Amino acid sequence: GPSNSEGAGKVSLLKKVPALKDGDFTLAECTAILLYLTRKYNTPDHWYPSDIQKRAQVDEYLSWHHANIRSNAPKTMWIKVLIPLFTGQPLPSEKLQEVMEGLSTSLKQFEERFLQDKAFIIGNEISLADLVAIVELMQPVGVGCDIFEDRPRLMEWCRRVEDAVGRDLFFEAHEMILNIKELSKIQIDPQLKEQLAPVLMKMLK
Repeated sequence: GPSNSEGAGKVSLLKKVPALKDGDFTLAECTAILLYLTRKYNTPDHWYPSDIQKRAQVDEYLSWHHANIRSNAPKTMWIKVLIPLFTGQPLPSEKLQEVMEGLSTSLKQFEERFLQDKAFIIGNEISLADLVAIVELMQPVGVGCDIFEDRPRLMEWCRRVEDAVGRDLFFEAHEMILNIKELSKIQIDPQLKEQLAPVLMKMLK
């Protein structure tokens, strides 16, 4: 149900997604959920390596990610699709340009600091760091912002992640994001629009 409902509050005190409910145990925040799942299901070592230095590299990326890639990439989706859907009016093109400039800076740092000449963020095998990164970077792609243009190293990394996950699973996981423009055709309840429009606008300030 809605993330701000009473039922959602029983799963996550923050009333935000993602949230996990495993029996009587509940957990919020995507990074904590991913780490919990790797430990519970004893996933292959490459996802969250037992080697202390490789694990620290995954942790380092996850810490950097939220204030950089995550703070910019999803905003493209909000600007181009979701906010116009709920407010009934497009945002100025300058706002998208501002976000894309911030994202470009983050992508440059991502390539130079984390990816470098490696196959994946921490070496020759995919890890949670790569999964967390690619999910955010597919959001601009879904709204028509080709962030891989003129970034061959980033494009090759994306293809390696796709191959490592499996093409079918990769596109199944990103199906909603890649078809996000279809949301512009749906009708939104006027009361919901009234409630959400000011909240969404604040997100971009």
